[in-house]
Amino acid sequence: MSKQSVKAQQTARRLGVHTSIAGGVHLSLERAKELGCNTVQIFSHNPRQWAVSNIPSETAAAFRKYREIHDIGPVFVHTSYLINLAAGDAGILEKSIQLMKRELDHADVLGAEYVVVHTGSLSEGSGEKGRRRAVAALRKISDEGEWKTRLLLENTAGERGDITSRIADLAEIINATKTLLIAGITLDTCHAFAAGYDIKNDAGLSLLVKEMQNHLGPGMVRLVHLNDAKKGLNSHVDRHWHIGEGQIGLEGLQKFVNHLAFKDVPLVLETPKKTEEDDPRNLNIVRSLFKA
Repeated sequence: MSKQSVKAQQTARRLGVHTSIAGGVHLSLERAKELGCNTVQIFSHNPRQWAVSNIPSETAAAFRKYREIHDIGPVFVHTSYLINLAAGDAGILEKSIQLMKRELDHADVLGAEYVVVHTGSLSEGSGEKGRRRAVAALRKISDEGEWKTRLLLENTAGERGDITSRIADLAEIINATKTLLIAGITLDTCHAFAAGYDIKNDAGLSLLVKEMQNHLGPGMVRLVHLNDAKKGLNSHVDRHWHIGEGQIGLEGLQKFVNHLAFKDVPLVLETPKKTEEDDPRNLNIVRSLFKA
């Protein structure tokens, strides 16, 4: 593929990866630009710690400047792995609510459009009970602050305790929460496949799109996490894999990225990063899948 054709396709599609914030959150944009990305996902802090420091004003200013210079957007901030808005433990639930508010604060400081969150999981009890708990938590968050950034709920793989592996589950939370803070969903291809959506074939992909239309309505998928799946259909195992090397495969992912329902949705890869060549290779493979 020529450099000219790659540039043209980058302009037509918003494609990025989750980039590191090592050395300062603003450097994530430099890394994205080096990879030829025009959208990006980041953590705004260490995702495995409850304690969160403020982003220095000079760092936030540099981030805003770099994204404008490099035309990188939308910017997606992924929340901490610790957040569990369905937690049965009252202490964990309250800490999750407070950390969620800090995530939104950080996103506003950076000028990010969206924050992506997994609503949580249960150690016991029904998914319906967990979703009710998540609704209450999201209402509390919405009532206790105002932010320009908007929240995206992500589908999960259907592992034990998951409460949002189905499109109807996500819609149930969004409709019950009734807040403008939630702008839609992030659809993860690996998670969808693992949860039983056979997106590698036309019938399965059509079923997914039909559920999106029936339960969410148009324009509610704001981001796609484009990942192949290490494990099989309906495995309920969240194991992302390199593009074209997993159980969804190149043909399936090509059908997906060129489907009318997703052609205008930003794509962010969360594929494995074992070497420095992994991100460039996966990105170039995705670019080769785009049809004019």
